[in-house]
Amino acid sequence: MRYEIRVDGDMSETLAQAFPELEHVRMSGQTVLFGPVVDDAHLFGLLARCQSLGLRVLEMRRVPE
Repeated sequence: MRYEIRVDGDMSETLAQAFPELEHVRMSGQTVLFGPVVDDAHLFGLLARCQSLGLRVLEMRRVPE
């Protein structure tokens, strides 16, 4: 499965390193994290990581492979 997680704000490179399994791109005051997610536990872990880092998740969606 591949997912896209859109967060509010421009993430710094240091902050983006907290998600080594995902790629990222900054656009229009948002950062989009994207990449493979192996299962539900991984997905919930990514969301927990966002929360612990104080990131506001705007959108999360599964994208075609």
